[in-house]
Amino acid sequence: MPAVSKGDGMRGLAVFISDIRNCKSKEAEIKRINKELANIRSKFKGDKALDGYSKKKYVCKLLFIFLLGHDIDFGHMEAVNLLSSNKYTEKQIGYLFISVLVNSNSELIRLINNAIKNDLSSRNPTFMCLALHCIANVGSREMAEAFASEIPRILVAGDTMDSVKQSAALCLLRLYKTSPDLVLMGEWTSRVVHLLNDQHMGVVTAAISLITCLSQKNPDEFKTCVSLAVSRLSRIVSSASTDLQDYTYYFVPAPWLSCKLLRLLQCYPPPEDGAVKGRLVECLETILNKAQEPPKSKKVQHSNAKNAILFEAISLIIHYDSEPNLLVRACNQLGQFLQHRETNLRYLALESMCTLASSEFSHEAVKTHIETVINALKTERDVSVRQRAADLLYAMCDRSNAKQIVAEMLSYLETADYSIREEMVLKVAILAEKYAVDYSWYVDTILNLIRIAGDYVSEEVWYRVIQIVINRDDVQGYAAKTVFEALQAPACHENMVKVGGYILGEFGNLIAGDPRSSPLVQFNLLHSKFHLCSVPTRALLLSAYIKFINLFPETKATIQEVLRCDSQIRNSDVELQQRAVEYLKLSSIASTDVLATVLEEMPPFPERESSILAKLKKKKGPGAVAVTELEDNKREGGELNGGGDRGPDSGAMAASNASTPSPSPDLLGLRSAAPGGAPASTGSLLVDVFSEAGPASSSVAVNDDGFLSSAPPSEDPAPPLSEADELLNKFVCKNNGVLFENQLLQIGIKSEYRQNLGRMYLFYGNKTSVQFASFSTAVSCPGDLQSHILNMQISPQPQLDFNTLVKHISIQL
Repeated sequence: MPAVSKGDGMRGLAVFISDIRNCKSKEAEIKRINKELANIRSKFKGDKALDGYSKKKYVCKLLFIFLLGHDIDFGHMEAVNLLSSNKYTEKQIGYLFISVLVNSNSELIRLINNAIKNDLSSRNPTFMCLALHCIANVGSREMAEAFASEIPRILVAGDTMDSVKQSAALCLLRLYKTSPDLVLMGEWTSRVVHLLNDQHMGVVTAAISLITCLSQKNPDEFKTCVSLAVSRLSRIVSSASTDLQDYTYYFVPAPWLSCKLLRLLQCYPPPEDGAVKGRLVECLETILNKAQEPPKSKKVQHSNAKNAILFEAISLIIHYDSEPNLLVRACNQLGQFLQHRETNLRYLALESMCTLASSEFSHEAVKTHIETVINALKTERDVSVRQRAADLLYAMCDRSNAKQIVAEMLSYLETADYSIREEMVLKVAILAEKYAVDYSWYVDTILNLIRIAGDYVSEEVWYRVIQIVINRDDVQGYAAKTVFEALQAPACHENMVKVGGYILGEFGNLIAGDPRSSPLVQFNLLHSKFHLCSVPTRALLLSAYIKFINLFPETKATIQEVLRCDSQIRNSDVELQQRAVEYLKLSSIASTDVLATVLEEMPPFPERESSILAKLKKKKGPGAVAVTELEDNKREGGELNGGGDRGPDSGAMAASNASTPSPSPDLLGLRSAAPGGAPASTGSLLVDVFSEAGPASSSVAVNDDGFLSSAPPSEDPAPPLSEADELLNKFVCKNNGVLFENQLLQIGIKSEYRQNLGRMYLFYGNKTSVQFASFSTAVSCPGDLQSHILNMQISPQPQLDFNTLVKHISIQL
């Protein structure tokens, strides 16, 4: 049994804890606890009134039982009664029990609040601190409503003791975090800010935590704290370790307060007052100078405190980004840490340098450490440090070192950890595109990327290379030659097959003059990979085959034989079967001119921001450096031509109507928009519903709110009869589009067919700025058409609001 000091100790509690520890099994422990609970319950319900010592002892036992993981459903009232005691130990146990076991919805909150009010008004500093600690620990909204106006008064009162001020500041911080709408500083703002001048360092340390939190939400109200924070920081930085003996930690004066002051200053821009700014710059220079001094102690605590202040100072320098001299000095200091034996310091140095790389003043200084960073990428044992090294390489990359950095990142990819490979792939793809002066180098890089880490190359990456190749005439022949050579490897990744199938299907004719890459050789090379690929890739290859028939008529018989075989036209996958059947029929009945029209080359993609960058932003996880934010500061390279939102299959000329949707890339655009049609905004009306309606078929524009806006007025209120016939006849070959349109109304149709069944929807769009009243629709069924309609629904819509789209008619055939 542990020794218990006379007077303060509770012998019964010590015996109970000893019994619990001596239990040999869980069952024995539960039996002993149940026995004790029964005893405590009987004592609380007994006729004899318990003294304060007994209540304290039994409440302590209940608290211990609760901490062992057992539920406690009584004893709360006895704990509340302890709050009225004048003995510190009894009041302390009462507050401790309430802080741990009482929730914010308890019926006892009012009694607890009354007891807390009594203690706060008692002017006994010990009792006031206990009450403030309880408020902070519970932190409920009810307590915030009761004490949010009282605590600031205690905090700034002149006769409040320093220990109570510290507790009051931290208690107010807790309430502000839980219920910010209830903690209104108002008249107390200036007096709270002036706590930074308090003589007691503990009060300043507590107050600055509160002021920092308040400044982040209301910076204008607390902007006067900047000059006071700089003044206090100057006094600490210029002081010797002996000046602040009570707050000196291993020869470092007030390290926690210094870090908090530097963090507070990061909430504001550089001071406008020249004297304050000069004093702050002097402080930062002093901190950087002290980092170069020999350590005053070999203890790790000394270096930790010293480096904590240094890194916060560097963060402030980076935040201001206005002092070139300080930025370069900070970069040089971080460069020394890159080879430090302490892993944490290397990690923090890499992380800070990532941000420094975005500054125009320090970017060149960061680039001088490229060899050290590359070495860290290759040799570091800790994967998190290697990831930060990769982030820094990405951040410091520009036109002068792009090829070197991309080559090193590709080399590292072969042995990189699986957890960061996808992110590395995205970064390599972005850098190769952003800084590609020679597009052949870009194609080589992406193909090498697919070869090394094909499993981690997302669709956005290989879509992008195809978009760029299509938009750049000067690289199409080289791309076809390079991808042809890459496909000759015995083990070829499926993404390489996708790129190869697409590029050879479009530009294989550019290398067909060489006997080594004749049309038949190209086809046989692609078809040798066919049986190893997934269904989407096979679908893409089938589309490449039909393109070959257009490019190389001499391969027609061979390709038709492949399309005619049972494994294609009777494939279990409906998408492959449909493509094989349709392509076979198309190649058999279509003339050369029709084939050339239907299977013409892809049109150039519209210029848009690369979708790879958006994917990288989503990929960045918690704790990662926000390297992608640096893109806003590094736009010197610009984007290459190519759309970021469309896959390579969106925009090709339609060859037929694919009734079965498929996620696979589609060379012929069987489910895509007309050539050159940009994807419609998700907020548009008919343009959104009818994805196949080309931009030329509608005079509707989409405004910023996503509604239709009238096009410039035409001469005729309705299209001529011949034009209306054309609008109608186009639905022989397509399912969706605009059926009728004039200045007032737009009527669209959306249909789908499967075997002998069909479904059709009619949509009506009001293009005007006024409401259509008494709007109605009717359907006439000539001949025996009525007998073929399985179901017809007409949605009643007496009014058609302006700039709206309504589905009125649904017909099933």
